[in-house]
Amino acid sequence: MDLLGSILNSMDKPPSINEKERERIKKAKEAMQKQQNKEKEKLKAFREDIEKKINEFEQDETKTKLEFLPNDRIFRTIIHEVAQDADMVSYSFGEEGVDRHIVVYKKQFVPCEDELNALRRGEEWNEEKAKIIAEKRKQEQLEKEEYKKKKVETFVPVSNYQTKYQHLIGLEAAKDAARKTEINKQYGFVPSENKKDSRSIEQTLADIQNKKRMKRTDEIKSDDNVH
Repeated sequence: MDLLGSILNSMDKPPSINEKERERIKKAKEAMQKQQNKEKEKLKAFREDIEKKINEFEQDETKTKLEFLPNDRIFRTIIHEVAQDADMVSYSFGEEGVDRHIVVYKKQFVPCEDELNALRRGEEWNEEKAKIIAEKRKQEQLEKEEYKKKKVETFVPVSNYQTKYQHLIGLEAAKDAARKTEINKQYGFVPSENKKDSRSIEQTLADIQNKKRMKRTDEIKSDDNVH
């Protein structure tokens, strides 16, 4: 026998599972599988029952909604799925772990947002409450429009210097500045006495041409002196 074989033989072997322990593990697995199958069958039966109820609800033209009893999350998920498959709308109401339940609506009878909010708060909803809320919103809209209208009517634009700059230079000084900048029909916004150049346009153009000729003459003389 070689050295390796000797070492292996000298090592302790792992304890073997006896027949009794093996049987116990087997039974535990079978019990777990049995419980899982039972849960699957329970969920399957629940889905079939929900499908039947929603189908009957769909055929009944006198009903607009179908309310279910409080249920655990997994059962509520099934109700939501079945309702969606039937092209209906479902909402959850109530407190989790207390009275959380689902209500399924036909699409043409889906409640408005106000009704949904009231139901989520645990409040009852009726036509009288709907009228009160509608009237309140109408009044709020009228008040908003009236406020905008009033704001536009009371708006006065700042259009003169005495109002715009009186906080900087004083009221009297602002008035003086405004008087000096009054519109002049002949010259626009600049007073005629402020215009220093009284030449005509023709005279101004002639003077410019003369200046240009004089400049060119000076440049030629300068070049002659250099050479």
